[in-house]
Amino acid sequence: MDNSSGVGVLDKAALVLSALESGPATLAGLVGATGLARPTAHRLAVALEHHRMVARDMQGRFILGPRLAELAAAAGEDRLLATAGPVLTHLRDVTGESAQLYRRQGDMRICVAAAERLSGLRDTVPVGSTLPMKAGSAAQILMAWEEPERLHRGLQGARFTATALSGVRRRGWAQSIGEREPGVASVSAPVRGPSNRVVASVSVSGPIERLTRHPGRMHAQAVIDAAARLSDALRRGN
Repeated sequence: MDNSSGVGVLDKAALVLSALESGPATLAGLVGATGLARPTAHRLAVALEHHRMVARDMQGRFILGPRLAELAAAAGEDRLLATAGPVLTHLRDVTGESAQLYRRQGDMRICVAAAERLSGLRDTVPVGSTLPMKAGSAAQILMAWEEPERLHRGLQGARFTATALSGVRRRGWAQSIGEREPGVASVSAPVRGPSNRVVASVSVSGPIERLTRHPGRMHAQAVIDAAARLSDALRRGN
């Protein structure tokens, strides 16, 4: 099959990147894997290194560069947001409560998508809202699977404990009752990327009068199902 796009330099650069997909390579290894002339392989690898699409390991061998990981993460975020709309709308319709999708950014969490309850008393969290990582079920989800050192730091001043997060990891979902805001309850579950790392939290929230003091009993399964649909979309890459 002819893999030529008609743009020779791009085709050759793609050959170099494909060769590095299987692991580090010396210049001789690149020449052998791509069939390119040695000067051409060297020129392309160095040019790709300039753009951070190729890097070098400790032995000086060529490896895939950090820019590719950044682009992959951006593509994953686009897929997440593209899928989030209908998933959150369905979650809102099933539960009758407002639904949100949160991502962590440093010591804060950001609402990146939402489906608001259509009538009655709402817990409105507008898209773009920045909330602390110290309280709320979404914060618990985004914290629970962190590396131990970051987890320990994040628990300082938090409204939840390490024991609570252990329970979150065991159950696979979190709930909060008046933790972030008096009178508001919520239930959240993790969205996982292709590497199984938690990349976001799906939540429903509303007044305690409706969600009761045990909101997980009412809505945990629906929230888990929504998170699973988003995780599947990220794994499938579409």
